[in-house]
Amino acid sequence: MLSCRLLYRCTVFEREERVIVKKIALSVVAAVLFLLTQVVGQTPRQVVVHAGHLLNVKTGKILSDQLVIIEDGKIVSTGAVAEVKAPAGALRIELPNATVLPGLIDAHTHITFDPKFGYDRLAISVPREALIGAKNARTTLLAGFTTIRNVHAGGFTDVALRDAINAGDVPGPRMLVSGPALGITGGHCDNNMLPFEYHSTADGVADGIAAVQHKVRENIKYGVDLIKVCATGGVLSLGDNPQASQYTLEEMKAIVADAHRLGRKVAAHAHGAEGIRWAAEAGVDSIEHGSYIDDAGIAAMKEHGTYLVPTLYLGDWMMENAEQLHMPPQLLVKAKDVIPAARKNIAHAFASGVKVAFGTDAAVYPHGLNAHEFAVMVKLGLTPLQAIQAATLNAADLLGWSGKVGTLEPGAWADIVAVDGDPIKDVTTLEHVKFVMKGGEVVKNDYAK
Repeated sequence: MLSCRLLYRCTVFEREERVIVKKIALSVVAAVLFLLTQVVGQTPRQVVVHAGHLLNVKTGKILSDQLVIIEDGKIVSTGAVAEVKAPAGALRIELPNATVLPGLIDAHTHITFDPKFGYDRLAISVPREALIGAKNARTTLLAGFTTIRNVHAGGFTDVALRDAINAGDVPGPRMLVSGPALGITGGHCDNNMLPFEYHSTADGVADGIAAVQHKVRENIKYGVDLIKVCATGGVLSLGDNPQASQYTLEEMKAIVADAHRLGRKVAAHAHGAEGIRWAAEAGVDSIEHGSYIDDAGIAAMKEHGTYLVPTLYLGDWMMENAEQLHMPPQLLVKAKDVIPAARKNIAHAFASGVKVAFGTDAAVYPHGLNAHEFAVMVKLGLTPLQAIQAATLNAADLLGWSGKVGTLEPGAWADIVAVDGDPIKDVTTLEHVKFVMKGGEVVKNDYAK
C-alpha cells in the first residue's frame, strides 16, 4: 500500500513538474517574441552599400565613391560618401572596386520551361513544371535579374511560383506573370504535337470574341498580372507560319479592352508584319519578337506607344546547339528563315526609334544566360547605355513599376547588382554579375569570398 502511495505521489509530482517547465518555456518564448516585435517596430533594419562606382542609368554617368542607404528593403537616399551620412549601426556592405547599378529586368521569360522542343515536352506534368520553375527562378536571380515578366506557363504554374517567392518559400526574382497564353485553335499557343484522337488543347485556346473575353476573365480569376496573346504563328510550334496572323483585329481589340478595363497589360507574341500592326492598333502594350516588323508596323507602334521586346540571343544559342537539341526538322527550317530576317528588321526598328524593353525568351536557351542579350542588341544598333536602359528604366515602365524597380532612386526597392569594369564601355560585363541584392537582402556576393 505504501509503495502505491509513493508511486502515485511521484507520478503527480512529475506531471506538475512538466506543467511548470512547459509554462516557463512558453513564457520565455512569449518574452522573446515580444522583444523581437518591439525591436522590429522601433528600429527598422538599415543597410549601407558603399559603391566604388555607381552607374546612373538615366544619364549614363559613372559616379565615384557613392553610398546607397537602405531601410526596410527600400532605398532612402544615395550620394557621395562626403555628402551622405550613413546611419549608425547599419549593416555596411563594401564594394569599393565594383560598378553598381539597378537590378536587371527581363520582360520576356518562360521561367517554368527548359530548352525542350520535341515530343519530350509532352512528358512534363504541371507539378513538374512548377518545380522546374523553382530551379530556374533561383538561377535567374543569381544572374542579376531581380525582376522578370513571365509570358506563358502551363496550369498557372507561374502564378504559384510568384506567390511562393513572395511568401519567401523559394528564392527568385520579383515576378509579373501571365499564366496560359491566349491562342487560336491550332495556332502557336495550342498543343499541336498529338493526333486527333487525344483531343489535346492548350489551356489558353479561345476562338471568337466571346470566348477570348471569357479566357481573359478566367486568367484574371486565377491570379495573373498580365495577359499574353499569340497574334501570329511561331517558330517552335508545329503546323503554323510565323508570318501569318492568327487572331483577328477584332478579337485582339476585345482581348485588350477587357484586359485594360480590368487593370492588366497585354503582351503580344508577333513575328509577322500584319500581326504586329494589328496588335499595335488593338492597343497591346508590347510586341514580343517582332521578327518581320516593317515600316507600317513601326509607325503603328510609335503612334500607340507600343514597346518592342526583341528576343535575339536565342537565335545564336539555338543554331550553335541545334544538333544536340534534336529539334523536329520543321522547326529548324523555320528558325533558319526567321533568325536572319529578325536581325535585319529589328535593327531597322531600333534605328527608327521604337521604344525598346529588354526580353530574352529564356527557356529557348538555358536560364541564367539572359545577359547575353545585351551584346546582340548593341550589335544591331543600340548603344550600351540604351541596352541597359531597356533592361532597367524602359522595362520598369512597360511593367508599370517605374520608380519601384530599374532605378537606384529613393523609394525604389533595394534591388542592386554589381560587376567588375564599366558596362557602358563593355556591356558583356553584365554577363558576369558578382553581387546581387533583392529588397535589401544579399543573395550573392562573390566579392566577399
